[in-house]
Amino acid sequence: MREALLRRFLRYVQIPSQSKSGVPSVPSTKSQWDMAHTLQKELTELGLTNIYLSPQCVLTAKLPSNLPLGQKAPAIGFCTHMDTADAGLSPIVHPRVISSYDGKDIVLNREKNIVMTVKDHPELLDYIGQELVVTDGTSVLGSDNKAAVANVMTALDILVHDTSRRHGDIYVAFVPDEEVGLRGSKALELERFPVEFAYTIDCCALGEVVYETFNAGSTFVTIHGVNAHPMSAKGKLVNPTLLAVDFVNLFDRRETPECTEGKEGYLWVKSIRSNASTAEVRIDIRDHDKAGYEEKKNLILKNADVIRKREPRARIEVEETDVYANIADAMTAGNKKALDVLYSALDELSIKPNTIAMRGGTDGSYLSSKGIFTPNYFTGGLNFHSPYEFLPTASMEKSCQVTLALIDRVTKC
Repeated sequence: MREALLRRFLRYVQIPSQSKSGVPSVPSTKSQWDMAHTLQKELTELGLTNIYLSPQCVLTAKLPSNLPLGQKAPAIGFCTHMDTADAGLSPIVHPRVISSYDGKDIVLNREKNIVMTVKDHPELLDYIGQELVVTDGTSVLGSDNKAAVANVMTALDILVHDTSRRHGDIYVAFVPDEEVGLRGSKALELERFPVEFAYTIDCCALGEVVYETFNAGSTFVTIHGVNAHPMSAKGKLVNPTLLAVDFVNLFDRRETPECTEGKEGYLWVKSIRSNASTAEVRIDIRDHDKAGYEEKKNLILKNADVIRKREPRARIEVEETDVYANIADAMTAGNKKALDVLYSALDELSIKPNTIAMRGGTDGSYLSSKGIFTPNYFTGGLNFHSPYEFLPTASMEKSCQVTLALIDRVTKC
């Protein structure tokens, strides 16, 4: 299995598919179509049904049940994203396989003197003697999320060719633009993904399980001032840049990403852009607690009112958008079996679970808010969105074993 996974993974990461923020279309880049067409061809060759590639580059398919007539199992789904993060690095990935890591610093790129040191990355020491896939220091590796894509495709290949493995209906969704606001999963036509529950496979080390994520939102505050020539500005000029600074200074500097951890929420002033007439402030809102999230949204509105009262001549507009929700808020007594089965599969494989409340979100955050409870489990990759990203192939194999164990256990439900 490991060799098959590695071959797929190395092939997939060499297909550039970075997404790009600020682009209104979905997908945000043409290169994601290349990844989608590759997977569409492979799904067709495997004989899956209901294969559909949408105008938004969302690829869905079904592996029909092979259970005996009259026997049923819950329909389940797996959702992975095809895009990789635009971390300001090259979109071209040159992966390298280290057959047995020796515990020393890894020279990623001798010519450019790019080294992954053990001092800066002590997590490497957990993988001495293991096979690792690394970058050449000029790009991300793309295990976020192509390790998951390889996982799902390998599992489908095994199920198709090993007819002794019984399973119910299995649906898969490969989506674009996860890295730029879960926009691919939001474009997923849910009638093409008719599952009782689903799983995402995304992020981090062996054993990681996520069923709590942030509630997330974005706010754009536009401050319209009054422009005037400096020679006659007294009593007339309303400087939107200074008002934007005053607005930002109303927030608590201790409730920012760099000052919070765990389940602590934050407000992150992402940017202030201004000229003589207008200032635009972008703020990200994050909180695991729904009530805390709503309080932060209200605080932004309250502080905008403070600035309005200070300077009535300014016109201030606030646009708040909910981006995704906490997976845990969608969990019920009925769908909790998705989580129970996951922990059972980990126990069967002697994998110690590391359950975390993610300080971020997954495609499952959106799907869960739409009634498809979708917890997440590990790919095995580490240091995502970085040239120091690496993937222990033993962990990737364990992740695929979890996928197959989940299917086996759900079939017996």
